[in-house]
Amino acid sequence: MVRKMGVYAVLAYVIYGLFFYWYLFYFANTKLPFEFQGTKADPATFLNGRELMLSVEYSKIRNLLFFLSTPFEWLFYFVILLFGLSKVFKQWAENSSKYKLLQTGIYIIWLSFFAFLATFPLSYISYSLSKTYHISTQTFPSWMKDELIDFWINYGTMLIIVPVVYWLMKKSTKRWWLYAWLLSIPFTLFMMFLQPVVIDPLYNDFYPLKNKELETKILAMATKAHIPAQHVFEVNMAEKTNAMNAYVTGIGSNARIVLWDTTLDRLSDNQILFIMSHEMGHYVEKHIYFGIAIYLLLSLFGLYFVYRIMNWAINRFGKELKISDARDIQSLPLLLLIISVLMFASSPLTNLISRYEETRADRYAINMTKNPEAAISSFQELTRSGLSQVNPPLLVKIFRYDHPSMLDRISMLEEYEIQHRTK
Repeated sequence: MVRKMGVYAVLAYVIYGLFFYWYLFYFANTKLPFEFQGTKADPATFLNGRELMLSVEYSKIRNLLFFLSTPFEWLFYFVILLFGLSKVFKQWAENSSKYKLLQTGIYIIWLSFFAFLATFPLSYISYSLSKTYHISTQTFPSWMKDELIDFWINYGTMLIIVPVVYWLMKKSTKRWWLYAWLLSIPFTLFMMFLQPVVIDPLYNDFYPLKNKELETKILAMATKAHIPAQHVFEVNMAEKTNAMNAYVTGIGSNARIVLWDTTLDRLSDNQILFIMSHEMGHYVEKHIYFGIAIYLLLSLFGLYFVYRIMNWAINRFGKELKISDARDIQSLPLLLLIISVLMFASSPLTNLISRYEETRADRYAINMTKNPEAAISSFQELTRSGLSQVNPPLLVKIFRYDHPSMLDRISMLEEYEIQHRTK
């Protein structure tokens, strides 16, 4: 039975991968609708022939890697359980220490290490792909350093969360999910507060914007929008990527507006002002706080579903999965598998909400700057620098895009330009 379940799991993954390969490379139609051809949203009007070809190639491969990566994680956790490796990790932990807390930490490090090894090939392929298409400028040692930082941050986070969750399971087998959710509220807020000042600087250097003339313009816009900003930060991303970006991070006094130095180097002041007003739109409309609220609401339902599905799976397949009790630490791969599946399943909803907020921020930005030419050209440059797909396939947009497509964004700006040109 165990061997049969393993074969079925691998076969299901292969069929899934073949489906998305067929969908992305042969079925999906990414051509622009006739009404958009020749407009400023048409990549043929602002990309040369080589850039068009590269953007199509790069997008297809990158999207395929996206759809392969998450289910591969599910397959890994399933195999770990099916072949008793989770039980082996637990035995190694028990043989290494007589203290329960240390045993949990040792179990987690073994599971994390094998997960890192299993997913490393896909991660490296993604890195190599971005190097091949000149998106990434990062050296392998620098990339490897970031991967190891990711590993230890994830391990540290699990080292805090996992012992608490399993302690709650033992204290309350029926309501542990609710207590875990209640504890997740202050933890989530605390991590968001730490993000800009503790976690992000581990990857890159952040410093106040060097261009003081531009900073004055940005802060003047912030004052107009009633945003209590004192600094705009830039981050040294040129040594890692040719892509451009800007974002808002953190909450409360640690909230920051951040510009990549690649954005500063390649865009004009007016284009940057549009991008910054977009980020201010997120602040003004409190998208960060709405995002936290939505995340916490979804996590409440998610933890309940984890509780229900986990108990069902152990009752139905406990013998095959080598799990006799959900409260046993060796059930952790099953817990992580269920969480990952639920997050993937909920991504169409969370992406839809995010795209709505991004559209709102775009509208806020164009109403503040009233410069559609700068806005449109900034999106065109973002498309060029990241070899982005202007009109992505439907499934890619649903599962992957937390921002509107460039077709949606540029066409909205063109409508604004036409409306205000006639007034």
